[in-house]
Amino acid sequence: MDNQELQGLLRGVFPFWKSMSDYDKETFCSSAQIVSFKKGLNIHDGNNCTGIILVRSGSLRMYMLSEDGKEVTLARYFPGEMCILTASCVLHTVTVDIFVDSEDDSDCVVIGGCAFEDLARRMPDAKVFALESALSCFSDIMWVMQQILFMSMDKRLAIFLLDEAAKSGSDTIKLTHEQIAKYMGSAREVVSRMMKYFVSEGLVVTSRSEGIKILDKKRLRAMTY
Repeated sequence: MDNQELQGLLRGVFPFWKSMSDYDKETFCSSAQIVSFKKGLNIHDGNNCTGIILVRSGSLRMYMLSEDGKEVTLARYFPGEMCILTASCVLHTVTVDIFVDSEDDSDCVVIGGCAFEDLARRMPDAKVFALESALSCFSDIMWVMQQILFMSMDKRLAIFLLDEAAKSGSDTIKLTHEQIAKYMGSAREVVSRMMKYFVSEGLVVTSRSEGIKILDKKRLRAMTY
């Protein structure tokens, strides 16, 4: 990716780009790196200021880790989406330890946290953008926690399957029960038991080779209310 293409990408992501000086734009671009992450690689462990990550291809998963090693998936990021909580040096008041793994082979643009922090100190629009992005992220996290704490498993699974279908544009979801359990912060046995119930009700059909195919979206959607 050449400098012109990079500037075009950043212009589409950061609404304050047009207000930046030419010097700030060049400095910002020089802090950005095109990075390829292998599937399964941990790219943020909660201790470092990795920077702002823009996903170009592949997908990332953000999660929390309990003392006994249990993972709770907080968010997943797909092409065109941005993860800002990995830039802890920009958001000094954020003290939650989060982890980010590459779910697939992923190509990303990583913008140095120090460069963004410097810009945010001098440019209120950049600071407001960072805070609003973080608030949006925390709103999504609260929705996840609300599901885990207060929703029944059948409702949570119905929401998850419909969301996955919407993201992929397909009624076939190629995830294992173990992967779904990890994303939902549940146990594989619980997911398998609920999936068996969905199959018996004619909501989905499952197979080892094709994954999970949604048969009745209308009834599945009715379960989410």
